[in-house]
Formats: sequence, structure tokens, C-alpha cells
Amino acid sequence: MADKMFEEVGNYACLDLDRKKRTGFPEVVFCQSKPIDRCVEIFKTLYSANGLVLGTRASVEQYEAVKAAIPEAVWHADARCITIGEPEKTVGRVAVCTAGTTDIPVAEEAAITAWMCGANVDRFYDVGVAGIHRLFSKLEDIRKANAVVAVAGMEGALCTVIGGQVSVPVIAVPTSVGYGANFGGISALLAMINSCAAGTSVVNIDNGFGAGYSAAQINNLAVGGKDNG
Repeated sequence: MADKMFEEVGNYACLDLDRKKRTGFPEVVFCQSKPIDRCVEIFKTLYSANGLVLGTRASVEQYEAVKAAIPEAVWHADARCITIGEPEKTVGRVAVCTAGTTDIPVAEEAAITAWMCGANVDRFYDVGVAGIHRLFSKLEDIRKANAVVAVAGMEGALCTVIGGQVSVPVIAVPTSVGYGANFGGISALLAMINSCAAGTSVVNIDNGFGAGYSAAQINNLAVGGKDNG
């Protein structure tokens, strides 16, 4: 671990090397719009400090450049994530559910994030309310989780249905999937915010990272650091 609390990289980044001590996980790289050369230097610095790096919203070109500099880098295509290293152990259980297959990229960002933060992750994809029997067939397994991430576009109803069926926190993720009146995910966001299911919270549109991180924190608190996976 680094002794310094932060490190300046060039004249464009000031990396928080102390974050793992404070929060349990190192600073995460939001790769979108970052020039490739700067992205590489940021990854190198964080890897040297922590031995564990997560980058979100990455491009293939960014990954290839990071991979050339750090051969341990792994590309997660659906999630658009780059990971370097793996968690020392995984504990507990987080369930990641999607309404449809087009929600999977956002769900995978949540799943990879939760795993990198130390949670075992179970995926339940394409279980939306248009065929609600699909969801009910998975409920026994979903209920084993310490937190549930529900990812949905369109009318965003999945989180409410799950929230009425489980005894753990549900983190709802509205996606920008849908036709014109979906308004780029705003309709799902508003529906989720107005959910009548107690214990449901909502992150921003397409924010799989935020949901996965929160789910992992809930999971880690639930298991108290003991592996029940």
C-alpha cells in the first residue's frame, strides 16, 4: 500500500491513494472521454499503489493500451470495464437482475463492480414483468442475496415487484432502454423513485457502477466479513 495520501499525475490528475483505507476499495477510474495516454498513466499509478484497479465506461482502444502497459489487465466487454487484479476473497451474495437482455450492459457494470468490491454475484437476466413467471421461478435463489440490484428500462417496474418479494435492500437502476416516451431513461427513473415497495433505493440512469458499489457495501455489512458464499 502507498504511504502517500494522493499522487499527482502530470498536470491532469490527482489520484486518491488513501481511498482504500477510508472506504475499503481503491479509487475507480471513469474512463469515458479520457485520452488514452492519460488513462494508461492513471492505471499504472493506481496499480502500483494498490495492486487492484477497476475502470468503468472504457473503450476497447483504452483497454488495449492499458493491456500493453499492464499485461494483467482484463477486458469485460458487456460491462465496458477494465479490471486488474482480483479481490482477495469474496463473501456473501449480491443478486443482479435485469428486466430484459438490452439491460445487460448496465447490469454487468454492476456485477463486475460488486465482485471487485468483494461480493459473490449471482446473475438473473431477462426476468422482466412482461413475463413475470420468469422472475417468480428465480425468487428462491434471489432471496439468498444480502442485496439485490434491479436493472430495467421501459416502465421500470421490475424493482417494485422484487421489492415486494424480498427482505433485503433493493437498488434500482433505470436504464435508457426504451422507445421515445422513455425519454432516455427518465420515465424509468421517475417510476422507480415513486415505487411503493419499501426498502427500494434508486441510482442515476445507467449507473451500474453506483448500484454495484452500494450493493457490495450492504453485503459486506450483512456478513460482517465472514464468507458465507
